[in-house]
Amino acid sequence: MRKLALCLLAYLVVSLSYISASADGTDLSNDNARIERYVAQEYRQINFNNCKPLSYEVFDEAYRGYMNLAGSSKLSTDKHIISICDLDLSSTEKRLWIIDLDKKKVLFNTYVAHGQGSGDEYATAFSNNTNSHQTSLGFYVTGDTYEGEHGTSLRLNGMDEGFNDAAFDRGIVVHGADYVSDKFINSQDRLGRSWGCPAVPSKLSLPIINTIKDGTCLFIYHTDSRYLHASYWVNKKISNLPDNGIGADIAVPMVPAKPRMRQIQYITNGKVDSVKLVPVSVR
Repeated sequence: MRKLALCLLAYLVVSLSYISASADGTDLSNDNARIERYVAQEYRQINFNNCKPLSYEVFDEAYRGYMNLAGSSKLSTDKHIISICDLDLSSTEKRLWIIDLDKKKVLFNTYVAHGQGSGDEYATAFSNNTNSHQTSLGFYVTGDTYEGEHGTSLRLNGMDEGFNDAAFDRGIVVHGADYVSDKFINSQDRLGRSWGCPAVPSKLSLPIINTIKDGTCLFIYHTDSRYLHASYWVNKKISNLPDNGIGADIAVPMVPAKPRMRQIQYITNGKVDSVKLVPVSVR
């Protein structure tokens, strides 16, 4: 009888703790619907008028990681800016979006290079290894600037263990490059490539770097199932949501169904015979 009473007491304590946590709004582990509405509301408010909209699917992954980084005190509290590279897209497309989350405004939408070892027009391979010349997927926190071979450059701190945490030691930075331009695309049918750095157009490099330096979030995305299932920041349970006045009646926006595509290379006798784009699903 005493054992039964102790078990009932323990159950009541756990139940009351759960109710208390839910009541003050800090425990969202079982409130996925509210989180989805919140992310959808943030996306709907962004002004994409002057550029191609960023995929909602990519924003969803990026913003969840951003909230987790902010909640873990990894980001600046003065700048609420997120930079997102969608490397599912061709390098001939403007696949970098830099968004002011306070003003709900796209500050820059431009080209961004991937690493030589990651592919030609499309990025298809990724690495955290030194001398791989490949891009590393995941979340980064921007650091300080320095003057280097490419002029003013911005240091990056990789936050995804095993995926990009070697970025600082590899010298992976944001810098400007002449091969990130319409002129290069017109002559080569693709953008130029870096040694793994997210290089941007030379004429935009300084304003971009000055905007995102000192503790903002950069997310380099690809529908890579290994990364998306393993990333701590993508999959960590969100514990708090900033107050944006979201209501219970806000639904996920109607976003055109557009399958994510992946490049498949067919090789014969050691040479690429043909290339095919196929839809992929990671979830």
